[in-house]
Amino acid sequence: MKITKRLRSVFVAGVPTLLVLACTPTSSSMSTSSSTSAPSSSSPDDVVTASGWNRDQRSATTVAGSRQRRRSASTTTIAKSPPSVSPGTSTTVFQSTPPKVTTPPTTSAKPAPGPSATAPTVGRSYPWHTNIVSTTFWVGEIFDPDLPDGSQVCSTYDSEWAYRWSGVATGSVPASSPGCPGAPTGGCDGIPSPGECATEPRTAANGYFPTRVTPRENPFYLDLPFDDLNDPTGFSTRCAVIPWAADPGYAGHCSDQNFSYMKNRWVRLVGPNGATCYGQIQDAGPSSGNKYHDSNYVFGLSDARPANKVFNNAGVDVSPALNGCLGFSDLDGQNDRVDWQFVDAVDVPAGPWRLLVTTSGVNN
Repeated sequence: MKITKRLRSVFVAGVPTLLVLACTPTSSSMSTSSSTSAPSSSSPDDVVTASGWNRDQRSATTVAGSRQRRRSASTTTIAKSPPSVSPGTSTTVFQSTPPKVTTPPTTSAKPAPGPSATAPTVGRSYPWHTNIVSTTFWVGEIFDPDLPDGSQVCSTYDSEWAYRWSGVATGSVPASSPGCPGAPTGGCDGIPSPGECATEPRTAANGYFPTRVTPRENPFYLDLPFDDLNDPTGFSTRCAVIPWAADPGYAGHCSDQNFSYMKNRWVRLVGPNGATCYGQIQDAGPSSGNKYHDSNYVFGLSDARPANKVFNNAGVDVSPALNGCLGFSDLDGQNDRVDWQFVDAVDVPAGPWRLLVTTSGVNN
């Protein structure tokens, strides 16, 4: 999520630098099974071949904390053939010497189960949202430490997002912080250093995976400005506006405060140069204040513009992996545009986004 730009905090501790072994994918091409076509000049069925793989808010009445973005750096990778991995598994594919991990504070409750991100669901066609400004955010980013939704150490669906995504915990956010109080720090989808978590360029050489950490959850993630859990309006209307609310695995959870209809859902995106990539929703944004329930834009059929008026009217945040896969011109800007649509898990083709699928449920 975003609110104001470019402040950094001292919450994120540095972690030992390590090099992730990159993978050289095969040359077979991939295609989607969706019956819909992209409204842009490049069809979403023009899926990037394997040889070129190719924020958010918490309600004031719930745990404070959430997200935001911005930065860059370069790095080196080593090519290696990838092991065979069945789509939908949660096995880490890119092996490296694991970073030093300390045990984070224990929580009293286990994460609530969520619907499987890869379980067969009703294969339906969803409307396209075209020419939408996209910004970039990343796990561990401290966008503005003085805002409840100014940090990616936690997400609206996971109060320990950075730790659960990375397995790294070197400290914790002060309990008095307005954003992510008590959350383990140190996890970084980028380049960590004391008090900083910077983004980095991602390339097809290693499937757009990070080079300094071995992720435990999908690095192909994004957010949309509909928080169905911590935004009061989003929560109260979610079963009326979300198309899959009655699908198997989702039906019957309308009043369940430990269940999200948005977390782990798949989205197809077409980048500024026609590259098609896929990602899973792991947060809510971009937006600010109490505007995290933009159902007209997120679920509407008329290609409505986002209600959000900041960050160049951005309507989606994408991870560094998606930034690289989609071919963005900026590592951390607000000028790239995408077309996007929801897609059911059964229609998500093979690709680097399938190597490490996130299936964890709500953890607040």
